[in-house]
Amino acid sequence: MPNIDRLEAIVAELPEAERVDIAEWGGHPSFRVGGKNFLFSSLSGTSVSFKLSKEEADAVVGSDSRASAMGYGLGRHGWVDVDLGEGECDWDEVREWIRTSYTLIAPKALAETVLAEDGLAEGGLAEGAD
Repeated sequence: MPNIDRLEAIVAELPEAERVDIAEWGGHPSFRVGGKNFLFSSLSGTSVSFKLSKEEADAVVGSDSRASAMGYGLGRHGWVDVDLGEGECDWDEVREWIRTSYTLIAPKALAETVLAEDGLAEGGLAEGAD
């Protein structure tokens, strides 16, 4: 299955998440909840950007050679770029990153729904959730 299809399948699990292709970026997809981006992707889905807690972002960037802090100053707020490549990657890990990003961006009630599905307490919400 192509990467972009896998990403869309993961996003489809999330309440009220939608894909918005950004014309100014050559049609590159972004994935949003409540009008806020929680995932950016290349057209093929081989490169993604998402938000994590600052501590988790630092750990991912420090331990995964495919990861880097996102440009434009967003890296200091927990946004991470990851090159997934076209081969096999750990899709369970990618799913976890996307779901985490969603919970940090989504309105509180939607975030709590996903956290409950994942068996995480409400205390897992971070500063970005409304």
